[in-house]
Amino acid sequence: MLNDIKERRLPPKSSPSFKTPEQTAADEEKIKPPIETVNLKDSPKKIKKPRKFSKRTIVIASIILVIILGVASWFIYKHYSHKVTKPAAAKIMLVKPVSTTVPSILSGLPVAPSINKLPVTGVMIENEIDSRPQSGLDQASVVFEALAEGGITRFLALYQDTQPNYIGPIRSARPYYISWCMGFDCDYAHVGGSPDALTDIGDWGVKDLNQFYNGNAYERITSRVAPHNVYSSIASLNTLEDAKSYTTSTFQGFPRKVAAPLKVPTATTINLDLGSADYNVSYGYSAATSVYVRSEGGQLMTNVDSDGTVVQIAPKVVIAIVVPFSLGALDASDAYYSNYAVIGSGAAYVFQDGGVTVGTWQKTSNGAQITFSDAQGQTIKLDPGQTWITALTDSSQLTY
Repeated sequence: MLNDIKERRLPPKSSPSFKTPEQTAADEEKIKPPIETVNLKDSPKKIKKPRKFSKRTIVIASIILVIILGVASWFIYKHYSHKVTKPAAAKIMLVKPVSTTVPSILSGLPVAPSINKLPVTGVMIENEIDSRPQSGLDQASVVFEALAEGGITRFLALYQDTQPNYIGPIRSARPYYISWCMGFDCDYAHVGGSPDALTDIGDWGVKDLNQFYNGNAYERITSRVAPHNVYSSIASLNTLEDAKSYTTSTFQGFPRKVAAPLKVPTATTINLDLGSADYNVSYGYSAATSVYVRSEGGQLMTNVDSDGTVVQIAPKVVIAIVVPFSLGALDASDAYYSNYAVIGSGAAYVFQDGGVTVGTWQKTSNGAQITFSDAQGQTIKLDPGQTWITALTDSSQLTY
């Protein structure tokens, strides 16, 4: 019976609904995760480090990034650039430089404007054998040449835009030279003159620089004998002009043009027969420089400066004019003087650029300028540079 009671009090072992406290605690103990003991010395080895990328990966990524940025920039430019207002292009103002020169009224060459306000100075220079080589002729802008007496030629040299410091030998005046000079409103430098010339200087109101009365502006050099030894300079003559209030010249210069040398020159040699072997003149055209190299008496004509420098005479323009000529009556000194009818007109031959233009010269009065026109009556324009004008008595004296 006692066994029956025990079986009734104790639940069956297989029953899941009842557990003793000891069993429950044991079961919970089994469910808890085991406690892991961490060794602090070993912990750093167990912490995972950040992942490292290879160089190849970085390069590929960079390329991809650049492509993406390029595509994005192109997209932005394509779709939004039309909305951007472009600044106006800056305007560049080109300032044309102001020319500091003007054509010389006398020579046509470029000079400072103040030069044209200076007086034109005409100087009589002789051409006897004993006077060669002369000085200052190479710097004259215009030279007139004609026979004086005894078959000897003489020159009137005109200066304004040059300042030679040695000019000579200076000789006496003649009426036709005075008239040519007056066409340039010039101041006239000379040593005495023929009786007619000295009278004309007073009657015509010439701005006179006669050495007889103005010796301080001239000098007699010792290397030559009289009368071939009177010299001066433009500086000395300008000082004399200032003292006389001859400070400017008003005149009409020769019309000028731009030099245009011919590709095939048609007049390369010019011969002027002035009646004497020592005074006959020839010119040879230099195509390289477009000038006419002058010879006289069969020799190249040169110019010598005060320091001994020798320069070839080579004008840019050569003009031969045919002027009525006669000999004056025997004067009190038993001398005959040439007479040229320079007031009037006649044939003219203008050589420049390697060619020749045949036309006419004209001068209407002492104070009027000599002019040149072609066969059609049109003005002949001259090249800038030295112009040399020779008076002939007949066209037969010229060959070219």
